[in-house]
Amino acid sequence: MSASPLSAVQSAAENLLGQSWLAMIARIAVTLPFLLSGVAKLADFGGATAEVRGLTGFEPAALLAVLVIMTQLGGSALLIAGGRYAWIGAAALAGFTAIATLFAHAFWLKPATERFLHQNIFFEHVSIIGGLALLAILAARSCRGRAR
Repeated sequence: MSASPLSAVQSAAENLLGQSWLAMIARIAVTLPFLLSGVAKLADFGGATAEVRGLTGFEPAALLAVLVIMTQLGGSALLIAGGRYAWIGAAALAGFTAIATLFAHAFWLKPATERFLHQNIFFEHVSIIGGLALLAILAARSCRGRAR
């Protein structure tokens, strides 16, 4: 008796999803916006400080800009590297995204002409936070599985 076409597709999909190179590409894709933003902030630290000051009003804005850069680059590095500390990178990026989204895209505080744009961006970032939280959960479970 031959296997059904659905089971052949499922088997191929499971084989593909089990490839370590695909997991690496996915981790790089998820972190790419944070990597690019972190590098851009390093290249223009004055601009990064002005951005943080403009969004949050906190001082010293330069110290906060350093923390943002460290979170974006460090969190990305941990997540891309995978393994034991990947969950920390994913959780750090999720937390950063949540805070940044509340400061930058609080659509309920925006003028009516900007509200729709910021509402869309806000909910796109909620989706990113959910994906990063899921990565943190899966990475933590994977570590527990290896420890047993």
